[in-house]
Amino acid sequence: QLQASGGGLVQEGGSLRLSCTVSGSINGIWARRWYRQAPGKEREWVASIITNGSTDYADSVKGRFTISRDIARKTVYLQMKSLEPEDTAVYYCNMLTKYGDYWGQGTQVTVSS
Repeated sequence: QLQASGGGLVQEGGSLRLSCTVSGSINGIWARRWYRQAPGKEREWVASIITNGSTDYADSVKGRFTISRDIARKTVYLQMKSLEPEDTAVYYCNMLTKYGDYWGQGTQVTVSS
């Protein structure tokens, strides 16, 4: 139900915008979130946007990444700037709802130095 897109290969210092669109409907959303998982590492939280529009970020991306949403388009975005090789990972979108978690399939982001 969650389709993530926008990943790719980018040089250090570059930018990408990830999108995650809901197909169908997901009710009772409390938060829209992005996570990432680098090779050999555990999945980590990156950013969140809650129902009132408030946002929060992991320290490692604060000031470089921006999460936003378009409720009418049922889409959440992650604008990533000043990318670093350490940002290389598979990025997953997540919807935290009153009924449980929904996960997208992931989109690969590779940052070359």
